[in-house]
Amino acid sequence: MAALAPALAEARRLVVKIGSALLVGAEGLNGAWLRALCDDVALWRQRGSDVVLVSSGSIALGRRVLGLPAGTLSLEQAQAAAAVGQIRLARAYEEALAPHGVTTAQVLLTLEDSADRRRYLNSRATMQTLLSLGVVPIVNENDTVATDEIRYGDNDRLAAQIAVTCGADQLLLLSDVDGLYTANPKTDPEALHLPVIERITPEIEAMGSGPVSGLSKGGMTTKLMAARTAVAGGCAMAIAEGSVLNPLSAVAGGARTSWFLPEADPQLARKRWIAAMKPQGTLAIDAGAVAALRSGKSLLPAGVVSVMGTFGRGDPVAITGPAGETLAQGLVRYSAAEARQVAGHRTSEIKAILGHPGRAVIVHRDDMAV
Repeated sequence: MAALAPALAEARRLVVKIGSALLVGAEGLNGAWLRALCDDVALWRQRGSDVVLVSSGSIALGRRVLGLPAGTLSLEQAQAAAAVGQIRLARAYEEALAPHGVTTAQVLLTLEDSADRRRYLNSRATMQTLLSLGVVPIVNENDTVATDEIRYGDNDRLAAQIAVTCGADQLLLLSDVDGLYTANPKTDPEALHLPVIERITPEIEAMGSGPVSGLSKGGMTTKLMAARTAVAGGCAMAIAEGSVLNPLSAVAGGARTSWFLPEADPQLARKRWIAAMKPQGTLAIDAGAVAALRSGKSLLPAGVVSVMGTFGRGDPVAITGPAGETLAQGLVRYSAAEARQVAGHRTSEIKAILGHPGRAVIVHRDDMAV
C-alpha cells in the first residue's frame, strides 16, 4: 500500500521557505504574491498552526536599490545589499501581516548559530518564545555578517535546520519546481514526478541536479540535503511550485507536490537524540521532583539535591532519584558551577544568588528523555 502524503492544513507547526525568484521579480518586490501568501499564513494561524517563514530576497532587493550590476556579487557587495534589503524585506512582511492582526519578528542566523551548542540553545529558546506568543518569525541567513566559512549557503538547508530546531512537523519549500522527478523534466519527456518519497536512497539523491533558476541559488541537490535533515528530525518536507497566489492553499487543495516522509515524530526524534548523548554530569533529585518528572513537568532547581560532574549550559546530564536510580537524561540550562549554587533553592531566590534572574527550570521537559 502506497504511503499517504501529510495534509498541510493539519500542520501543528509549519515552516515555509520562500525562494528569491518568487518574492523578487524584474520590477522589484512581488507585492501581490506576498500579500496572498500572508493571507494564507493568517488562515493557518487561525486554524491553530504555528508558522515560521524562512525568506530569501534580501540581497535581490538590496542590489536593486544600490544599483549593483547583474551577475555574481563580491562578498562585500552581497553583504551591503543584504543590509539594505533586510530592512525592506522585514517591513514588507510586517505590512502584509499587520491587517490580519499578526505580529512579525525578524530572526537572522548563520551556520555558527546551530553549530555552537550555546548559540543553538539561545536560538531555540527565542523561537519557542516567539511562537508561544503568537508571533510569526521571519528568518533569513544573516548575510550582512556571514562569510563563506560560516554560511548555510542556501535557505533550503537553513529552513530544514529551523524546522528541526523549533520542532516543526511540516516543512514546505516553495520554489519554481513542483517537486522531485526521476530526471530533469525540462530536458527529458520521460521524466516521472514522485509524489511521495518514503526514504532518501542513493537512487533518489542521484535525481538531484543543478540550479533551477537565475535568481535562486538552491537547486534540487540542496533540497535533497534539506530533506535529509528534516526527515531525520521527524519533520515531513514538501517541495512545491509556489508562484501561484495563495500557495499554501494551493498545496492543501491538491497541487502537485513531492512529500518526503519523516522517520519519526519530531518530539520523539529529539528525545532519542538526547537519550543517545553521553552525560557530562549528574543531577540527583528529591522525591517531589521525581513525582513532577513522572507527571511530565520540568525539573526545577528546588528539586535538585546534589550536582556532580563538570558541564556547561546545554550539555547532557543524567537525572537520578533518591536511591541513585537513573530516571532521565536532559540538556541542562545551567553550568555545573551555577547549578550547584541554585540547587535546592526556589526560582524566586535565583536572582539574589546569581546576581541575575537566571532560568526558571534547570532541565526543561522538552529537553528531557525520561
